Amino acid sequence: MNITIVAGARPNFMKIAPIIEAIKQKKNKGFNINFRLVHTGQHYDKNLSDTFFEELNIPFPDVNLEVKSGSQAEQTAGIMIGFEKELAQHPCDLVIVVGDVTSTMACTIVAKKAGIDVAHVEAGIRSGDMAMPEEINRIVTDSLTDYFFTTSTRANDNLKNLGVKNEQIYFVGNVMIDTLRKNESRLKQPNIWNELGLKNQQYLVITLHRPSNVDEEQQLKSIITQIVTLGKDYPIVFPVHPRTKKLLEGLNLNFENLHYISPLGYLEFNYLVKHALGVLTDSGGITEETTVMNIPCITLRENTERPETCDIGTNVLVGNDPEKIETAFKTLLSNNWKQGQIPELWDGNAAQRIANHIIEIYNL
Repeated sequence: MNITIVAGARPNFMKIAPIIEAIKQKKNKGFNINFRLVHTGQHYDKNLSDTFFEELNIPFPDVNLEVKSGSQAEQTAGIMIGFEKELAQHPCDLVIVVGDVTSTMACTIVAKKAGIDVAHVEAGIRSGDMAMPEEINRIVTDSLTDYFFTTSTRANDNLKNLGVKNEQIYFVGNVMIDTLRKNESRLKQPNIWNELGLKNQQYLVITLHRPSNVDEEQQLKSIITQIVTLGKDYPIVFPVHPRTKKLLEGLNLNFENLHYISPLGYLEFNYLVKHALGVLTDSGGITEETTVMNIPCITLRENTERPETCDIGTNVLVGNDPEKIETAFKTLLSNNWKQGQIPELWDGNAAQRIANHIIEIYNL
């Protein structure tokens, strides 16, 4: 059988890396299973360089549709046009999409209109926030998907409530954690460790990129000023997302303990996370990694599509509420953070389960 695997942004590649490895292992054992990797080019990211692919042992994409930036509609249309041509030239039996970026939704629509099965990895997760483009992408993708590979029993329930049949749902765990587990022993100390004189559990990491936090100058200024003030006794390392950098340049936010750095590679960034006192973020993926590494995480969002990171993990939602941020900081700095647990099946074997199910589904 022929599988087309779609990736549209850097986090997608971290998710497909273990899936590709699992498929290769099946092929090496004699199963008739082949794959083609399509990069839509949705996010142009110079950090998706040769080093990134080598770092995570990801094969280079067979094709890059080179859609790049644009409005939601422009990107969606560009991806659909490019992917339709790709499938016409390279027919397949199954399209695998991951996560919740625009490429996930757009390629699902194209595949289904071409009469091709779709498997969605990370299916069923929901934030309930329709202001998030990702939430719309999830809903549309899951309304068309044939095989749902889920990260949690909560996601299973979400799908069942929508009328998805039990036999279409496969609870496999979290492929992001597969990548983390495989590379945890290879995490690499970044150069800024010595440059900033960082010490184990004596600094904080912050990442911000969501429009609700970074697109309004006063909102961004208020958040950063409060964090820097509350964490005044600790270095705060801020790998700056390109969209955030533009705003920061105009705000002139210079604090002695705040250190802006360029985005890091996977191995270096997760080294920083693993050795931090705590992380402040508005990323969904980072809340998963901090939960597994047992690092306190303060999430600057009102909701999350990964509630298990709050229910049993190390994550706490504070939104943009100054009082909630202060309370979380006090808990963190007084060493009273909750003890987290690792969610069910977040054990590093999700991709193997996915490959096993594909073998079963298609009687290979």
